[in-house]
Amino acid sequence: MVSPANAQSVAAAGADRLPAVTIDPPEARPRNRAKLPRAQQAARNSSAIQPSAPVLLPVTGGVTSGSATAGPAYLQPTAASATTISGTELNARPFSRAGEALEVVPGLIVTQHSGEGKANQYFLRGFNLDHGTDLAISVDGMPVNMPSHGHGQGYADINFLIPELVQSVNVRKGPYFADQGDFASAGAVAIDYVNRLPNNITELTFGSFGHRRALAAGSTAVGAGTLLSAFEGVAYNGPWDVPDHMRKLNGVLRYSQGTATDGFTLSAMAYSNGWTSTDQVAQRAIDQGVIGRFGTLDPTDGGVSSRFSLSSNWAQSSAYGQSKVNAYVINSSLRLYNNFTYFLDDPVNGDQFSQMDRRTVYGLNASHAFDVRVGGIETQTRIGLQTRSDDIRVGLFKTLQRETLSTVREDSVREGNVGLWADTTARWTDWLRTTVGIREDYFAGRVLSDTPQNSGNAQASMASPKAGFVLGPWYRTEFYGNAGYGLHSNDIRGATITVDPIDKVTPQDRVPLLVRSKGSEIGIRSKAIEGFSSSLAVFVLNFDSELLFVGDAGTTEPSRPSRRVGVEWTNQYQILPWMRLDFDVAYTRARFTDVDPAGNFIPGAPAWVGSGGVTFGGEAGWFGTLRGRYFGPRPLIEDDSIRSQSALIFNARAGYKFDNGLRLQLDVLNLFNAKTNQIEYYYLSRLPGEPMGGIADRHVHPAEPLAVRLTVAGRF
Repeated sequence: MVSPANAQSVAAAGADRLPAVTIDPPEARPRNRAKLPRAQQAARNSSAIQPSAPVLLPVTGGVTSGSATAGPAYLQPTAASATTISGTELNARPFSRAGEALEVVPGLIVTQHSGEGKANQYFLRGFNLDHGTDLAISVDGMPVNMPSHGHGQGYADINFLIPELVQSVNVRKGPYFADQGDFASAGAVAIDYVNRLPNNITELTFGSFGHRRALAAGSTAVGAGTLLSAFEGVAYNGPWDVPDHMRKLNGVLRYSQGTATDGFTLSAMAYSNGWTSTDQVAQRAIDQGVIGRFGTLDPTDGGVSSRFSLSSNWAQSSAYGQSKVNAYVINSSLRLYNNFTYFLDDPVNGDQFSQMDRRTVYGLNASHAFDVRVGGIETQTRIGLQTRSDDIRVGLFKTLQRETLSTVREDSVREGNVGLWADTTARWTDWLRTTVGIREDYFAGRVLSDTPQNSGNAQASMASPKAGFVLGPWYRTEFYGNAGYGLHSNDIRGATITVDPIDKVTPQDRVPLLVRSKGSEIGIRSKAIEGFSSSLAVFVLNFDSELLFVGDAGTTEPSRPSRRVGVEWTNQYQILPWMRLDFDVAYTRARFTDVDPAGNFIPGAPAWVGSGGVTFGGEAGWFGTLRGRYFGPRPLIEDDSIRSQSALIFNARAGYKFDNGLRLQLDVLNLFNAKTNQIEYYYLSRLPGEPMGGIADRHVHPAEPLAVRLTVAGRF
């Protein structure tokens, strides 16, 4: 074992040494280097096969300087499906709403089945992730997913994202990573913002269906650091018969000093939104001419939401290793009004209900990484602590035209968790490195309910071992294997419930607070062909209990055990310095694993998804892109007798950048005006005059028709 006092001299010694944890900023690195030791040369070879940021220059405000996580090249990636995507690549894509920017993640589909202020619907690796369940999303180290949420477990509202500020998107899929805990079994998406902008930005966008957006962002030197500020205002009505009247205000203020490995940031974010929504509607209402394709069955649906946060990131490198600390406090609120079943439960007043969630979240993430030589083997070890506490007021109410008729249930919830984790990566030879890790999660909380029988305390803990290996590189190609245990939490109210909150009498079964997941993956990544990067991953993921979206209740509920087996293929080809092709396709077989006469298909689980496109552009002159996204049909009930439509939608962009910093840009969304649906469900509902028991039917939210948006932007 190397003592801290000798760490620097050992790191500089001869062959078979790992790169030191301390990483010099680019401007501090010498331009000329002697021949690297053998292990470091292998690390460089490994790095050469990883997907790199595209050569294309930014065509919007996104830049590639900021707070990207640094680390030895051989530590990233450790799985074939892991990748880091630059803000430049994200902003080169046309998208209709902020959440769709996350479709830059290979295999991820992002849709919307309600108004523009509600969290998006996510699909990944054969999961209908509802509004975020089992997909852990974070922005600058702050978790976006909300446990025990009023609308659904793991609710992840990313509407506060400002795409032009994105530095990088770090993607990891599967439960193989010790530093990832709750909601991360299908995948984890970590978004980092920039610390500074090379130029100040102003943008104005005008488009179809009343779309208007204004953005102003810039950075300036303040003292020894940089102050970054950004403000966004968005208005949108949509093609709906009842306009969305969405009005969004969004702002970021950030002060930073130093670098990603030796420095700190202090960030404040504020977001507010209000909207009217056209939710999914019964297909028979459209077929019978009760409403048009863009009509609504309850014109008072909608909501208001807000999010305010203060966060800080601190990092320091020394002879003892690298330490990082992230702390945050978030205050968020949401009030939703939905009517999914119309007059099924209440033939007189209708079935509109309101879901309320107000919470304050406190959290801390801390980690330390250090190099150690054990028995002649160079290793890097990371240890970490993650803790989070949610103070929640959550409620469900019967409403009529947004006026409260009665309270179904209202609860005060305190919920917290602590995660301890560690992993070690060892380079055994030039062509073999391994990572082993362990994670221990402890969850606890209490519920104070307006129905006293449903009050109580709940707690649970779970250990999750992880392991992986990387073979290579050979001919700029590496082979990966990963396996691990993970988890997701259930709504703590389900862990304390004893009686139905409506009649206060009917017994209800409690659910476990934590649910186990198990997964494995093998894959290959290659850049054997110059300019061409390709990765292939085959995975298996099991859950002891599936979380399913219940359409007629607007919530997620624990369900049956499940298994998914799938394959993902991702490709990028830099044809010319100014032109790049990309293509990815994924197939997943998703099934319940227990025996049930209803069937073993998982409702909403997509089998095939894919996307691809061509992007071109340079420092000045013409730029643009053409992209297509395929969302395959899904079973809507367990026996697969009813399936959704598929959706193939193309978006395009063309523009011109002038030497003086002016940019003109035209986006065309749904280029070929595909008449398909964003989302489909199948459940009981009742229109006026229909039988009291209701009718089982498809409930759809159509994709918006062809729309154009013109942007005028300047840099100064």
